[in-house]
This record gives sequence, structure tokens and C-alpha cells, in this order.
Amino acid sequence: MKRTLFAGVLGALLLCGPAAAAPGADEPNTVHVNAVRNPEIRKYKAILAGIDTFERHHALAPGVPELRFLVRTASGRTVPAPKAPLRVRLEGDDGFILPLALDGANLFTVPRDEAARDANSELALNQKKRDYRIVPWVRTPGLPHNMRRLGDLRLECKVMMAIGKEEIPLFRVVAINGILMTRDWCGFFDKQGYATSFTTEAPLVSAILVEGNRSAALQTGKDSFSIVLNEPSWGDDALVELSFGDAAAVTGTAGETPRTAP
Repeated sequence: MKRTLFAGVLGALLLCGPAAAAPGADEPNTVHVNAVRNPEIRKYKAILAGIDTFERHHALAPGVPELRFLVRTASGRTVPAPKAPLRVRLEGDDGFILPLALDGANLFTVPRDEAARDANSELALNQKKRDYRIVPWVRTPGLPHNMRRLGDLRLECKVMMAIGKEEIPLFRVVAINGILMTRDWCGFFDKQGYATSFTTEAPLVSAILVEGNRSAALQTGKDSFSIVLNEPSWGDDALVELSFGDAAAVTGTAGETPRTAP
């Protein structure tokens, strides 16, 4: 029962977000959030907490130049062509709007912006929350599309937890810290025998953790792999080698959201 509770708490954090969007103007770069019922939105202050965490623990993934975010489907699969172009922006009080640029892989960065912070901004996507997610994306440049570096995964989990903590009331964070007896939520689940699950953009055949001359098979689901992130015997440069069942479906950009798995 306790394990189920902890897994549920973490899952709720990873999917949480503010309930309402700020109004926006009608211009070429508008997100048109008001026309989308229950859009995908995240608090700007939560995004900043994620950026702070990325910078504080950058040594886990020193080859990653900056924190980026990925727009992906809720299922984790590669984003299909939407009926309207995907648009993401910061929007806040008094009509504040700051459009953000998506690249061809639906990745983008979020700047530190004093005006956006003062306007109590939110990061908004012009798509329904049930269909799309905005998630942190930490990937060392130059890795093959089927390789995930362990240090990157560790850092991505820390960033996601930092964002989640800012998107729930403080009293809940304090209560969960007390239950877990630690502020390091990623590390706690490892100690309790949990693995952290990452979704992939295509069905998996296998996932193998490799470092030097040793390897270990990882548990996989239909489109996910699970790994105990903070096992000290595995270094940050260890690699997860993924074998996909449908090579044609793999585009090179995976939507990965950490969640616990017993």
C-alpha cells in the first residue's frame, strides 16, 4: 500500500499543471489558449525552478549546453501533424505575451525573463492537456537515437521533480518531504526498490544498461524502459541501449517522462 501511495504521488506530480490560462490577444503568434478547453499549461515559476535545478546539477550531464523542453503527445509517442501549428508562449497579467520558438523536433528553450516573472506568467501550449505534454528534455549531443545516457536521465528526473514541487501547494510538498523523510524524491524511490520508467517514441524490444565490459537487462513495457536511477555502482556515463520493434517509427526525438514503477 505504501509503495502504491508513493508511486501515485510521483505520478500526480509529473502530470500536474495550473488549471486555467491567462487571456491572450489575437495576433499571428498567439497560442489561442482560450479556444482550447483544458490546455496544457505550466507555471513559469515552476519552469524557472527546473532551470535552476538543471544548472545546480549540471555536472550530471556536462555535455548538455542548456535545458530544453519537448512538446510530445500524452502517450509519449512522436507528435503527429496537428490540425493547427503547434505554438507555445509565456503569457501573464496585463496582456503580457512572449512567444517561444519551436524547432523542427518540437523542442524549445525558456528564457529567464524578469517581465514574465513579474507578470506571474504561465507557459501555455495551444493543445489540450489530455493530448499533449510539455516535458523537460535532457540529451547529450552526439548520442545515437537509440542511446540514453544515465547521467542525462538522472538530471531529467531532478528537473521534473523540481517543476512538480512548484506546481502543488507548499503544504503538500512539506507533507511529502515528511513522509519520505527526504527532499530528494528521485533518490527516495531508488532506495525503496523502485525503478523510474521512461516512455519512448516507438515500441521497444529490449533495453540494456551498458558500462565498460558489463551490462544489465532492464525491464521494458510496450513503449517504456525502467531503471533504478541512482544505483551508485553505475556511473553517469553508462548508456541505455534501446532496441525498437518498429525502426521506421523512430525519428530520433523521444518524449520521455519519468514515472515510478515498482
